[in-house]
Amino acid sequence: QVRLVESGGGLVQAGGSLRLSCAASGLTFGSYIMGWFRQAPGNERELVASISSGGSTYHVNSVKGRFTISRDNAKNTISLQMNSLKPEDTAVYYCAAGRAWTLREKDFNYWGQGTQVTVSS
Repeated sequence: QVRLVESGGGLVQAGGSLRLSCAASGLTFGSYIMGWFRQAPGNERELVASISSGGSTYHVNSVKGRFTISRDNAKNTISLQMNSLKPEDTAVYYCAAGRAWTLREKDFNYWGQGTQVTVSS
């Protein structure tokens, strides 16, 4: 049984930082591309960042220079360091695992339950 468990969300003021973590189990972690998605109320879920098993990364333009995705293949974890947070970053953030290097939500096979990030102005 595959499990992805996120942690680290919360409430922060604009300009602040948060670090999200995702612990994976039940899958061959090194074979999966891992990603962070987010969904704000009324919006579609969007890919924020992804990372291959070899460490290649993608960050959506709106977070470049502020967010950094990383992974630890020995610990089966990924993280998302979020700096200079803005109110528009407020959303539920989801950890996901897939086998294709893609931006498409439907190509990710496994999902966590999500963690709320709220940025106050």
